[in-house]
Amino acid sequence: MQTELAPEFRDTADGQEAEAILRKCVHCGFCTATCPTYQLLGDELDGPRGRIYLIKQVLEGKTPTRSTQLHLDRCLTCRNCETTCPSGVQYGHLVDIGRKIVDAKVPRPAVESATRWLLKEALPSPLFGPAMKLGQSVRGLLPEALKAKVPARQDAGTWPTATHARKVLMLAGCVQPSMMPNINSATARVLDAAGIQTVIARAAGCCGGVKFHLNDQDGAKAQMRANIDAWWPQVERDEVEAIVMNASGCGVTVREYGHILRDDPAYALKARRVSELTRDLSELLPDLVPVLKGRVKAPTGVVGYHPPCTLQHGQKLRGGVEVNLRALGFDVQVARSESHLCCGSAGTYSVLQPEIAYTLRDRKLGHLNQLQPTTIVSANIGCITHLQSGSTVAVKHWIEVLDAALTEASSPKEPSA
Repeated sequence: MQTELAPEFRDTADGQEAEAILRKCVHCGFCTATCPTYQLLGDELDGPRGRIYLIKQVLEGKTPTRSTQLHLDRCLTCRNCETTCPSGVQYGHLVDIGRKIVDAKVPRPAVESATRWLLKEALPSPLFGPAMKLGQSVRGLLPEALKAKVPARQDAGTWPTATHARKVLMLAGCVQPSMMPNINSATARVLDAAGIQTVIARAAGCCGGVKFHLNDQDGAKAQMRANIDAWWPQVERDEVEAIVMNASGCGVTVREYGHILRDDPAYALKARRVSELTRDLSELLPDLVPVLKGRVKAPTGVVGYHPPCTLQHGQKLRGGVEVNLRALGFDVQVARSESHLCCGSAGTYSVLQPEIAYTLRDRKLGHLNQLQPTTIVSANIGCITHLQSGSTVAVKHWIEVLDAALTEASSPKEPSA
C-alpha cells in the first residue's frame, strides 16, 4: 500500500515503522473474514483493512476524529488478522502506533478518560490485591456486572520446597495472585513433579501490557524495565533456562520487550535477551509429558479447550496444549466452529466495550458447550474469568487440571472393606 507520510511523521521511528508495515498490505480483505468485530458489526471500518486505511489517512496528514478513535478502540487486538494475512502485515504493531497518534490528537470524554486511567493504574497496583479480597468477601451482594469481574475466593494450595538443578523464572503477574492464585502454585507443583524448580523474582510486577494497550506506553516501558532489572541477575548468571509465562497475555507482551525497547540504549540488548528466554508454559509440555506419563490420573469426560488469541495468534503457538494433554490421557477438544475467534476478554476490553465482549463470550461458550464438557480450560486469566462469568461449567487454567490429575494419581486409596 503506497503511503506518503505527512512531514510530522516522516522522520519519526513510529512513522517509519508504520510506513514499512503499510507497504506490505495489499488490501486483499482476507483479514475481514477472521476479524471478530467485523463479523459482528459488518462495518469495513471495524475490520483490519478499514482500520489500516484510517491509520494511513492519519499518517498522511488527515485530522483524526472521535469516530476514528472509536473504530480503533473497538479492535480487540486479537491479531487473528495476522494469522490470516498472506502478506505478513504486522497489524498489532500498526494499531499500537495508530492509537498512540490518534489519542494525542483526539480528547476523550471525561468519564471515559477516568475509566481508562483507573484501569491502567489500579490493575497493576499493590492495592489491587486487598481490593479483590474485599470484593470477594461481599461477592454475593455485588451487582451482576461487578460480580462477573470478581471470581470466588480460591485456595492456592502448597508451594513446593524442593531444590532442582533445572530452574525457571516465572512472572507471578499483577492480578493473577489475588484473583486466581492456584494457577501459579499449580504451575510450580507440576514443574516440581518433573524436576524443574519455579523461581519468582519478587520485584517483578505487571508485564506492562495493561498500560501499553491503554496507551500509556511510557508507563508500560517503565514496568518493562523494572521487570528486566528484577530478572537480570539470574539471567546474566545463566541460573535459569527460561522465563515462563502461564498467562498468555503476559507472554505475548514480554516476547515483545525486545521490539518495544529496541531504541533504548540502556535496555535494548537486555530486553532482547529476555524476549528470547520467554516461554509460554505450554512450550514446556513436550519435556513434561515423558516424565509425567503414567503418573497422571486423567478425569473422565471432555475437557473443552479455548486457545487464547494471545497464544494462537499473538505467539503463534497452536496445538501444543491439546496434543500434549491428550498424550497424558485427557480427552481435550476444541470447539468445532470458530475456535480461532476471540472470546471477547482482550485485557480491559470487556470493561470498555462490554456489549461486544459479552456477545463474543456467549458465542464462544455456545460452541464450547456443544462439546458437552465437564470442564473448560484456557491459558490466560482474562479469558478464564470472562468465560466463567457466563458459564455454569467450571473454567480453569489447563495447568490446574493437570495438577489435580497428578494429585489424584498420588493420593492414597482407601482400603476396600
